[in-house]
Amino acid sequence: MHSSNDMCPCCELALTDNLASTTSLLVLGTGKQLQRRTFVIKAEVNFVDSNEAKKLIAVEEYAVLDVRDRTQFERSHIKDCYHVPLFIENKDNDFGTIIKRTLHNNFSGLFFGIPFTKINTEFVQSVKSQFPPESKLLLVCQEGLRSAAAANKLEEAGYQNIACITSGLQSVTPGTFDSVGSTELQNAGKAGLVTIQGKISAVLGTFLICAYLFITFFPDQAEKLLQLAPTS
Repeated sequence: MHSSNDMCPCCELALTDNLASTTSLLVLGTGKQLQRRTFVIKAEVNFVDSNEAKKLIAVEEYAVLDVRDRTQFERSHIKDCYHVPLFIENKDNDFGTIIKRTLHNNFSGLFFGIPFTKINTEFVQSVKSQFPPESKLLLVCQEGLRSAAAANKLEEAGYQNIACITSGLQSVTPGTFDSVGSTELQNAGKAGLVTIQGKISAVLGTFLICAYLFITFFPDQAEKLLQLAPTS
């Protein structure tokens, strides 16, 4: 007879065999083996306004990554930013692309100054060549849509410290960032006939206001001028 704390080798061997048999029966009975699950926590993209973005750059040392196309970037961009476009100009010469490019240039390109583009398949790789995955990146575009799409691609590639400006550079108050270019950051998306039409409207509006004020405050002189006007 053995005490509970003093088991002979034979009993230990028998107990070990019984446990092994029981474990084997359980595995055979269920037909499944336990699998270890690994949970990956994805970082969320931080959407901020222009003032919060400025603090991220100054205090937390975020690098600014401009993902707009080349034309908007050249019109105006934040000083010392990096440029990796999410879309690039489409210069393909297959028949379908030529038709689409012609239609685009005669409408959107003519009126809004928007180039005919395609997705930049090297976008993620280009970013990786300049920034390691632990980098802090502030993505900017004109309206906020391209930066959000770019952030999603970089998040899937392993980047976890990403921020975007809500509604893009068009919502930035003039003077918030030091910029480089021929126009203000918020106006970099405006081009084509729309801008010319806007200038014509501004001049015409100014002329009508001046004419109204002249007739209101100098009615006699206005009447004399109207009498001098040729009649058909």
